[in-house]
Amino acid sequence: MEKYILAIDQGTTSTRAILFDKDQNVVRVAQKEITNYFPHPGWVEQDANEIWLSTLSVIGQIFDGGQVTPQQVVSIGITNQRETTVVWDKESGLPIYHAIVWQSRQTSDIVNKFKEQGYEPLIKEKTGLVLDPYFSASKIKWIIDNVKGARENENLIFGTIDTFLLWKFTCGQVHATDVTNASRTLLFNIHTLNWDKDLLDLFEVPQRMLPEIKDTSGVFGYIDPRHFFNQTCPISSLVGDQQAALYGESCFEKSNVKNTYGTGGFILVNTGDEAIISKYGLLSTVAWKIGNEVKYALEGSIFVSGSLIQWLRDEMKFFTSASESEQLAGQVLDSGGVIVVPAFTGLGAPYWNDSCKGAIYGLTRGTSRAHIARASIEAMAYQSKDLIKVMEADLQEKIPYIKVDGGASVNKLLVQFQSDILEIPVIRPVLAETTALGAARLAGLAVGFYKKEDFKDEKSERYEPSMNPEEVERLYKRWQKAVEATLLF
Repeated sequence: MEKYILAIDQGTTSTRAILFDKDQNVVRVAQKEITNYFPHPGWVEQDANEIWLSTLSVIGQIFDGGQVTPQQVVSIGITNQRETTVVWDKESGLPIYHAIVWQSRQTSDIVNKFKEQGYEPLIKEKTGLVLDPYFSASKIKWIIDNVKGARENENLIFGTIDTFLLWKFTCGQVHATDVTNASRTLLFNIHTLNWDKDLLDLFEVPQRMLPEIKDTSGVFGYIDPRHFFNQTCPISSLVGDQQAALYGESCFEKSNVKNTYGTGGFILVNTGDEAIISKYGLLSTVAWKIGNEVKYALEGSIFVSGSLIQWLRDEMKFFTSASESEQLAGQVLDSGGVIVVPAFTGLGAPYWNDSCKGAIYGLTRGTSRAHIARASIEAMAYQSKDLIKVMEADLQEKIPYIKVDGGASVNKLLVQFQSDILEIPVIRPVLAETTALGAARLAGLAVGFYKKEDFKDEKSERYEPSMNPEEVERLYKRWQKAVEATLLF
């Protein structure tokens, strides 16, 4: 009977389950979209119970039809949107408030107060992160300060989505996370690899609320048979989605770079055993911990990437499917001078401005939907160039090529323009499921299903730059001027 690894990929817009075989091939995929709520401008929330039910749903879909059975699954890996914050009552199992999504800016006042008090250098040195609403700490504080009775309730516990799902899968038996997710909370010291008391005191987060921190690859617990068709199975990896993609893209060596076009955009470069504290607004984060091996990464975070295309689909009604964006954009040779700066929730690295708003520049009477669609696709590539430039400055070396993944990486127009504007090759794996593959690899390692030597670069397509340097410089200067204007708005 053939055996498999089941990867749960819980993202910002959907929950997915992907089954991998011994050769790391995708056997089955199931997906269910989840609802995002926007109660006030800049706020983004989700229902953690809906996330849990969507996870059970996609697992059910994987086994629907009986071609594969739960008995054939040797291990489960969970990868997740990272900073999104859930606080729940461990007695009832119910969240006391919506999950506050990583994109949400509702804790800006808390963060700005700490900035004014001069805490940012201390926080950056300990966590490798900037002081920003993006991360979990201010979200936890906001929930327990704003939900009536929360501050006094000693039954409350916190988790990012990986922790919440693990807790639910084990029926409350295991409250844990891994180093990659912990390193995104603003409460974790990336040098000691533990929760930091000074930061807990600063954000007024009780230690009792926090999960146990474990390795990225290892047995966390066992799924309760009630949630797995009367079978049990080890859950042997928890990993943040961007670190999972780094592992799935086989970026095992120092200076290997991957770029994920998801809801947001995320570029990570493996920095090896060294946690580099950026001088240019990048984040230092734990890439993974496997036994005694700890690898770090520098990361650039873009708040709005693929969600810009969703906005064109859902709000602007430019098309009915995100996949149609390439066809629409391909109707014109260029953007017609239009530039879209998608600062819907402010701008992330390297700007870190949470108050500016999105803008479209260069509109004329001749501007069409196709021009705006093309400018939106190009914006994803421009934002990536912003990050690659400062990444090279931090590393003090030239990045020779990048690997790309994520839903929007299937867009050939985007990938070619990315190569053009970066003036380096862009490599796209044929297998699109690199985030889930990373989780599956890490889960399989823990139970001996995979060995590290099994992990080779996947089949890929290579895109070479084709634009002349003068045109690259002209276009990029226009983008920079547009960003400067947006930051002033």
